[in-house]
Amino acid sequence: MSTAALQATAREWLARGEPAIEVRVAEAHGSAPREAGARMLVAARRVAGTVGGGHLELQAIQIARDMLAAGETLPREKHFPLGPALGQCCGGAVTLAFEPLTDAVMANWPAPKPRFNLQLYGAGHVGRAIVHLLSGIDCKVQWIDEREEEFPEGPLPPHIEKVCVDAVEGEVDIAEPGTFYLVLTHNHDLDMRITEAVLRRGDFGFLGLIGSQTKRARFLHRFEARGIPAETLSRMTCPIGIPGIEGKEPEVLAIAVVGQLLQVASGK
Repeated sequence: MSTAALQATAREWLARGEPAIEVRVAEAHGSAPREAGARMLVAARRVAGTVGGGHLELQAIQIARDMLAAGETLPREKHFPLGPALGQCCGGAVTLAFEPLTDAVMANWPAPKPRFNLQLYGAGHVGRAIVHLLSGIDCKVQWIDEREEEFPEGPLPPHIEKVCVDAVEGEVDIAEPGTFYLVLTHNHDLDMRITEAVLRRGDFGFLGLIGSQTKRARFLHRFEARGIPAETLSRMTCPIGIPGIEGKEPEVLAIAVVGQLLQVASGK
């Protein structure tokens, strides 16, 4: 669950008056399953988020539910040496903070830092599969298509914005420098217009175009004829996805593409 989605869940529980405990990784040393600042919400019958899973999380949930049952209102901390105390092979140590969920506690939550900003063009099968994966990742997404009917019904996660406009390539001009772009529309000519707009900006963090090596060669030939520098063209990724992952099912391609976005965002 992304930080934004966890925050939305916390606000929903608060609005309903559902008692819950915020469990936060206060300190993490050595090989620990989650970083300091990771959070989990524990109510009497459900849990949202994670502080690392395994025996650590089971104990954290039990402590939180004991606090709820006792009506505790004061925060507490507990230190867990993961190997000696819990038999986990991580070998590190974690200190968890437990505190009843309130508006004041929520006010101390930092704003989620997106791993990347993405403009995703195309609400077809692959676009929908990619958005499904990105719904649980801290990122900022503009999902753009000219066809309103292609977007799924129902609300999207708070970090994913649906944009339905006629001249979709115009959205490139208002993106932030360093934005990631994925171009996978239903129309090759539209793909070309969007991709050319991104290349002419030149300040993209990643540009991925769906298609084959044949499509790549055809597009590069057109862009070269239109005067786009070879150095800029070399930064266009087509086909998209981590190499070596076979399969053309939308879900398989989505996994390969999201993995590639995370690699680039991590500087790898």
